[in-house]
Amino acid sequence: MLKEFSYKQFGNLNFTEQELDENTLIKIDEHIKVLFLPKQSKIQVDFQEFQIETDSLLFLNPKVIIKPNEAEFGGELLLHFNRDFYCIEIHDQEVACDGILYNNVFEIPFIQLNEDQSKDIQNIIREIQSEMKDEDANTEEMLRILLKLIILKSTRIWKQQHLLSENNQQSDVQFLRKFSKLVEQHYKTHHTVADYAGMLFLTPKNLSKKIGLLSKDTPNDIIKNRIILESKRLLAHTAMTVKEIAFSLNYEDDAYFIRFFTKNTGISPLSFRKQF
Repeated sequence: MLKEFSYKQFGNLNFTEQELDENTLIKIDEHIKVLFLPKQSKIQVDFQEFQIETDSLLFLNPKVIIKPNEAEFGGELLLHFNRDFYCIEIHDQEVACDGILYNNVFEIPFIQLNEDQSKDIQNIIREIQSEMKDEDANTEEMLRILLKLIILKSTRIWKQQHLLSENNQQSDVQFLRKFSKLVEQHYKTHHTVADYAGMLFLTPKNLSKKIGLLSKDTPNDIIKNRIILESKRLLAHTAMTVKEIAFSLNYEDDAYFIRFFTKNTGISPLSFRKQF
């Protein structure tokens, strides 16, 4: 079901193989998403398969490729919305569209829920589904409030799970956000740790040290992985040549790009494309 409020869009749908038309996800490719996954369900996210051990929420930016692996469990539900519906009106950094849940190059942001948290989130989802059936002057704002409530609660859970919930650790959370945002904005044109250290007014050594306190991956790994992910998306889902993909990622020498991709994936770009 999709509701439109002028140019603002908000929708929800059952996320199972049986329920999804093959063009459904293409139509909402540009939408930002929240996916509820019950335990034991399976999902593919950008070429990785995941088995969900506990009820979980997954927060997804536009262009992320997702599809359910199995439909036998049921209960998967996808909320989706465009930037006009939510992002441009929310100014609180933590729950905005560039908050840590949607602006996280360190990991795929699954939020694992305990039993009480899952019941709480599912109650909000039921409220959203009920509200979707209404048509009055307050429907749009109610949906936005309920969506914000899910994001707010999930942000709090994420910080607790990553031991970043104390007030004196807020600067660490904001640093993660800032570095993630810079990588997402500039990975196509800036490929070195020194580039991002300069933007953050740090030395490369200090940037590596700071990220090392918060992530098992080095800054170089994070930048490299983001470039590889985009390369895979373009190889699998576009007709661009390897040379065009290399150029779009600011590699003037496509032979260098091919070596870079092969070294980091164990497979050549063309061999990877043949898999799809």
